[in-house]
Amino acid sequence: MRIIILGAGRVGESVAESLVSERNDITLIDPDPQRLRALEERLDLRGVPGDGTQPSVLLHAGAKDADMLIACATLDQTNLVACKVGRESFNIPSTVARLRSPEFVEGEALLGKSGFAVDHVICPEESVVSYIQKLIDYPEALQVLEFAGGRVQMVAVRAVAGSAVVGRTVAEFSELVPTAEMRVVALYRQDTQVDCSAGSRILAGDEVFLVADQEHVRAALVAIHGVDKPVRRLMIAGGGNVGLRLARRLHGH
Repeated sequence: MRIIILGAGRVGESVAESLVSERNDITLIDPDPQRLRALEERLDLRGVPGDGTQPSVLLHAGAKDADMLIACATLDQTNLVACKVGRESFNIPSTVARLRSPEFVEGEALLGKSGFAVDHVICPEESVVSYIQKLIDYPEALQVLEFAGGRVQMVAVRAVAGSAVVGRTVAEFSELVPTAEMRVVALYRQDTQVDCSAGSRILAGDEVFLVADQEHVRAALVAIHGVDKPVRRLMIAGGGNVGLRLARRLHGH
């Protein structure tokens, strides 16, 4: 794909690095020529210095032939205008905007074809908040990853001495929660992956990675950790974008 990325900051660099590795044709726009040169030397991409909201700059970046525009500059208004110009002036088929403000929601009319023409919204802060929320929902977990729109989750939890699972095999653990749709997919012992076959025995301190239906995650965690103690009181250190978003979500939760 021919992809134009607006903004060479941390988000733009990360996006470019990921997409370059997938053999896409990447053009990166940023006002800082030195920053662009450094990324050109490290990554297989072309840098175009300038203001990505200007039609002439987008034209120079190859907007006429672009398949996608990803606007991830620092300011929301820059990204919104760039998407609008990209769609209206060059008919770029797909537009993505990084938006910090919670007032811009993907799918609403304001971001639709008659508005700013943003097809998809990315918000790193919201992703962080969602991840923290999962760790609050499952305080026993070390990691929580979602699949299939949240219907399936992979959870990592440490087996605690005295819990029902310690000393049992992987097959026996599944029998502890027969109603739960889940599968143990990995075991780590002292930061080293060990065999995870049906006969593998779970020891105290092991990190157990399991995939489960969202409705059954709690039962599986209780079996491994030995307790079911939801978070009731919480202190948030920091009132920035992430802290504020988290506080608002928890207040509504």
